[in-house]
Amino acid sequence: MGAAGSSALVLLGLPAQRLSAQPRPRWLGVAALGLAAVALGTLAWRRARPRRRKQLRQVGTVSQLCIYPVKSCKGVTVSEAECTPMGLRSGHLRDRFWLVIKEDGHMVTARQEPRLVLVSITYENNCLTLEAPGVDKMVLPTKMPSSNALQDCRIFGVDIKGRDCGDEAAQWFTNFLKTEPYRLVQFETHMKGRLSKKIFSPTLPDYEVAYPDCSPVLIISEASLADLNTRMEKKAKMEHFRPNIVVTGCSAFEEDTWDELLIGNVELKKVLACPRCIMTTVDPDTGVIDRKEPLETLKSYRLCDPSEKHIYKSSPLFGIYYLVERVGSMRVGDPVYQMV
Repeated sequence: MGAAGSSALVLLGLPAQRLSAQPRPRWLGVAALGLAAVALGTLAWRRARPRRRKQLRQVGTVSQLCIYPVKSCKGVTVSEAECTPMGLRSGHLRDRFWLVIKEDGHMVTARQEPRLVLVSITYENNCLTLEAPGVDKMVLPTKMPSSNALQDCRIFGVDIKGRDCGDEAAQWFTNFLKTEPYRLVQFETHMKGRLSKKIFSPTLPDYEVAYPDCSPVLIISEASLADLNTRMEKKAKMEHFRPNIVVTGCSAFEEDTWDELLIGNVELKKVLACPRCIMTTVDPDTGVIDRKEPLETLKSYRLCDPSEKHIYKSSPLFGIYYLVERVGSMRVGDPVYQMV
C-alpha cells in the first residue's frame, strides 16, 4: 500500500504496518482513502467552524461621543467616530494624542494646572484651533514635521515618546498658564504606546494607549450621573468625568455589569472600573479646583468591594474602562448591546 493509504489507515485507527504485510484487494485501499478524506474533511470543518455567536441584549443607546485631543483640555463632541485600538478617531482628530509637558518631559494635567480644562478645541481642515481666556487663538496642524524633535515624556511613571509641536505651541500654553515653561507634544501612530500591564496592573489584558490615564475607551451612563446628582447640592456635569461614550436608557451604574459590548460594529471588552481622583473636583466651567466635590460624595457610596482594595485602594469608582476587541465605527443613536 502506498504512503497515502498507510496515513489514511493510521488516521482511522487501523494498524497500517500489519495490514501492509497482507495483500488486500485494490478496492480496499481506495475505500480507506475515501474514509480518510471524509475524516479529514470533518476535522477541518470543526476547526474552521466559527465559535458560537454570542447573544445580544440591548442595554442602552449612545447619546454622546467625545474625543479629547489634548489631555485635560475640553473635549470635542462628534456624531460618529472610528474606534481604533488606541481609542476614538474622527479624521486626524485622535483621543488624547496631544500632551502638555514640563521641560523635563513630565506630563502636565488639570491636577497640576486646573485651567487646562478651559482650553477649547475645534477641528477643521486637518488643524486644531485652540482657544482660551486671555490669549489669542492658535491653529495647530494635526501632523508635525518629522524634523521636529522627539521628546522623552513620562506619564504616571511610564515612559513614552512625543513629537514636539514647536515653539509657538509651547509659548501659547506658557502664556496661558503663566506658571512655568511648558511644551506640547503629539503621539504618532508608529510610536510605541504605554503597555497596559505597566499602567495599572500586570493582570490587565494586553493593549497599548497613547496619553490616556488607563485605557482606550471610557463609558459612563447618564443614569449614573443623575444618581450622583440626587446626592449633591451643586450638580456635577458629565464634563467632570470626561467619558468617550455616554449611554442613555439604562439604570444607574448598570454599566458596572457590562463585560463585553457591541456598539455599531465595534466590540469592546471591560478592563476595570475607573478609580476617581482629585481631577474630578476641577470645575469645567471655571477651571477652579476645590479638592472636595464630587469626589467626597462618590466616596460615601461608590467604594470598591473589600476584595478589590488591592486594585482600587480608597478611590471611588465611576465609569468603566474598555479595550477595543474589534475595530470599527459607531455613531450617536447606535444601540448598545451586551454580548452574553
